[in-house]
Amino acid sequence: MIKLPVVAILLFSSLGLNDEAPKGYGVGDIVEDFKLENIDGKYVSLADNPNNKGYIVVFTCNTCPWAKLYEQRIIDLHNKYAEKGVPVVAINPNDVVKQPGDTMEEMKKRAKDKGMPYPYLRDDTQEVARAFGAAYTPHIFLLANSDGNYKVSYIGAIDDNPRVAADVTRKYVEEAVDAMLGGEEIKDTQVKGIGCTIKWSES
Repeated sequence: MIKLPVVAILLFSSLGLNDEAPKGYGVGDIVEDFKLENIDGKYVSLADNPNNKGYIVVFTCNTCPWAKLYEQRIIDLHNKYAEKGVPVVAINPNDVVKQPGDTMEEMKKRAKDKGMPYPYLRDDTQEVARAFGAAYTPHIFLLANSDGNYKVSYIGAIDDNPRVAADVTRKYVEEAVDAMLGGEEIKDTQVKGIGCTIKWSES
């Protein structure tokens, strides 16, 4: 068996980011609420915490190398902003037939191993991912609370260096959240990210 270097595996896994990706929400759109099962067996929706100022919704998974590179940074985002009313909600939309490592049982193990402090939800029907227009993992959607509705304020990358957190020079999500909380205009509302294509169901 030919063993590819890690960089090659990452590059192959990120090819064709827009393959099969639905159009979904754009910046400024109001999102439709959803209710998905969390790893603790409870169901989570945006309306559960009406006093939140927003949400950092991240479509992610257990199996993508890019998603794994960002796990700690996503945890750090939640720890920094949850107390300010903008928690992380992670959603795994991958088809488990194509990606058995993304089952609910595997998600529970991954969340426990990594100490994930935020909800980690299964989107079994992939309806939520399609509604958002999620294309890859990890794919971020920053939502702002607008009179009880949630409006898309930022879409895309977490920062500008997926491989090495210490070498990041632009933290796009943090910049967007800080601007939102400060009542300021978000400088960059869409930044193309990199990741593994979502594994869409063929049924």
